[in-house]
Amino acid sequence: MPETAQDVLFRPVTELAAQVRSGELSSRELVQTSLDRIEALNPQLNAFVDVYDDALEEADGIAPGDPRPFAGVPIAIKNNRSIAGRRLTFAAELMGDFVAPTDHNTVRRLKDAGFVIVGSTTLPEYGILPVTETRRFGATRNPWDTGRTPGGSSGGSAAAVASGMVPIAHANDGGGSTRIPAACCGLVGLKPQRGRISLAPELGYQLLVQDGVLTRTVQETAELLDVLAGPELGDIAWAPAPEAPFAELARRDPGRLRIALVTRSPLEDATLDPVHAQALRDAAELLSGLGHEVVEVEDVPWTVPGVLQLFSASFGPALTMQMAFAGMVNGTEPSAQNMEPLSWAIWELCQGISATQAALADAQLQGFARAIVTFTAGYDLLLMPSLAEAPVPLGTIDACSATPMEDFARSGLFTPYTAISNLTGSPAISLPLYERPAGDPDAGLPVGVQLVGQPAGEGTLLAVGAQLEAAAPWAARRAPVS
Repeated sequence: MPETAQDVLFRPVTELAAQVRSGELSSRELVQTSLDRIEALNPQLNAFVDVYDDALEEADGIAPGDPRPFAGVPIAIKNNRSIAGRRLTFAAELMGDFVAPTDHNTVRRLKDAGFVIVGSTTLPEYGILPVTETRRFGATRNPWDTGRTPGGSSGGSAAAVASGMVPIAHANDGGGSTRIPAACCGLVGLKPQRGRISLAPELGYQLLVQDGVLTRTVQETAELLDVLAGPELGDIAWAPAPEAPFAELARRDPGRLRIALVTRSPLEDATLDPVHAQALRDAAELLSGLGHEVVEVEDVPWTVPGVLQLFSASFGPALTMQMAFAGMVNGTEPSAQNMEPLSWAIWELCQGISATQAALADAQLQGFARAIVTFTAGYDLLLMPSLAEAPVPLGTIDACSATPMEDFARSGLFTPYTAISNLTGSPAISLPLYERPAGDPDAGLPVGVQLVGQPAGEGTLLAVGAQLEAAAPWAARRAPVS
């Protein structure tokens, strides 16, 4: 079948950049195709907060031979990172139409690499939930099934890439927010090691959050990690530099590894969908066939009472800092009127936490994380589910319900396996290895599996991910809305 114009945006970004560099394609052609795809598909998917038609002017300034590694390739940025001169909303009414004065470090590095930003993507208010449905911007839909969530909080970015509106998009992950939408939308999503990518200029350190990208291939993810990785002046802590570029490490043979297969959820009341359990066992068999030793492990150190509350003790105050910032830039106090009910509930809850309680919770989290990292030191990788169930129907988890904290708890049952790596800081990746089988009520929906690495072990994660991709390729799959 001959390639159509929109098929171009399903090519790897390294290939697109090479074609711009050689003159085979122009940046204007790529950016115009991306804008056309957004115009055609965004009314159905609602993946974008803002679209930048003036990106064509930037594209016109990129000529063949541009030495930047990704010169001329279109990209979208999640609307919780500042782009100088563009609206920054966190999908929150309280932010108003605040225009960011500076670029976030991640945005600056992507621009420096030559990417052309065509728009900013949706997220749940303040990035709280693993679904992307907001009072301000409405629901974002999954290109594989428009009645379901694309995940969150980087749901707009995932929908944009999976549908081919852009070939790649920015994401970030504070409890699974890159890996969850990757699993929902059939993409590759890496949460790098804590401190790998600077949070400058706003922050010098953050316990939970790391930036990254959503891609279709492991190699693209590795190439982009090389672009984004590294400290900035003023950072409090950063990850050690890799022994070689991540793109090179992804191509290396990782050798024979000892991998722990873990199905036990950190939340005892979460139930693992049998399809996802089978996908994990199929992945274990695939890894064994690649020469690795896979050992099923039941006794894990995260089955302790109150783990969701412990995570929330760090996640909540980090969110309220964003809420306070929104009030400052808009000159308005946070209130039940200008915040979704879940945001307001978290705001009120955190107002009752004393400095001593916060410090004690932080100490508990560090001890909990140390126990997990000590456990994982006995293995090269952990193999875990990305999600406990299929992407949930829209409205299943509702930040604006009469009982929003119950919805917050429900979100944990959907995504119980991801936040552990945010607490430990260790890298983790979701890979779109499988689909739900024919005859299943949700047949055809992507099923991701998750690999968790050793501290600062992104290279091994990427190398094994590349092995799995070569053994069971997924990049040619297309969502129905694409």
